[in-house]
Amino acid sequence: MPSFAPPLPVADPFGRKITYLRLSLTDRCNFRCTYCMAEDMEFLPRASILTLEENLRLARIFVSLGVEKLRLTGGEPMVRHNFLWLVEQLGALPGLQELVMTTNGSLLTRYGRDLAKAGVKRLNVSLDSLNPATFQRITRTDRLALVLEGIQAAQAAGLGPIKLNTVMQRGINDGELVSLTRYALGQGLDIAFIEEMPLGDLGHGRNTTFYSAEEALTQLKREFPLIPSLESSGGPARYWRVPGYSSRIGFIAPHSHNFCDSCNRLRVTARGDLYPCLGQNGGVALLPLLRAHPDEDEPVRQAILEAVAQKPQGHDFASQMDQPQVLRFMSMTGG
Repeated sequence: MPSFAPPLPVADPFGRKITYLRLSLTDRCNFRCTYCMAEDMEFLPRASILTLEENLRLARIFVSLGVEKLRLTGGEPMVRHNFLWLVEQLGALPGLQELVMTTNGSLLTRYGRDLAKAGVKRLNVSLDSLNPATFQRITRTDRLALVLEGIQAAQAAGLGPIKLNTVMQRGINDGELVSLTRYALGQGLDIAFIEEMPLGDLGHGRNTTFYSAEEALTQLKREFPLIPSLESSGGPARYWRVPGYSSRIGFIAPHSHNFCDSCNRLRVTARGDLYPCLGQNGGVALLPLLRAHPDEDEPVRQAILEAVAQKPQGHDFASQMDQPQVLRFMSMTGG
């Protein structure tokens, strides 16, 4: 029997090969993080979002176009009813080399072992504070202990390496970067500090809360002997290491160190909108095509190829800090 030969990935107009898809399973979440969504969100009705079967069909099409890595996002992907069925199907998808997930961690005690069995290789867990009061201020929940228990459960299930994602906010959690790093080092976790992005209309700009990666690096260098690393996880983070520890410390800086020149990603929202760029409004609606052509993938493939052909060279977050131009919240795009 001939071996499976994966397709060559398609490239955008700037020669960047598209090998990475972020697929949002739901816009719903059991948290209400202040940088991700409004406190009183209006969520999409079920009929307006991709079914699990449509998600699987889309994943197959993207893999046929050369996508090698698939990240499941949300909202919180694990609040989607019967999501494990989809994870199991994706884990067995020929040609898909890496299945990963971003989560807030609150449901890992329940599902961590099942995720590992289904083929999830790595997790990104959002953790913005180790202080219960600050955690509640940011997430609008009191589930910090549950998240920390979930991280331990995921490690015990073999879901590693696990990376923590921390969105930095001046005057809110910027004083915790050292303690978060110490926690990551002690637990053998990677951690990425992320500059806040101007997505969604919060009724105010981000200028007052923006904290740069450069400031964070300066702060951490006062406490740790950081050594730059050339390692990459396939995403936008730039990593550093502390001698004697397995953890990587990363910085994702869409403002101060634009990473668009190496962008290999596409995003599909829960309602099937394909966005070639996180920081742009231009998207392609794939859901109507999927339902209009239930037995024919070519129209969907062509729409994807056309979207890739229109992928912009980069975003411009710096000019949007006070007045965001992308008004969809991160939970709507897929975190």
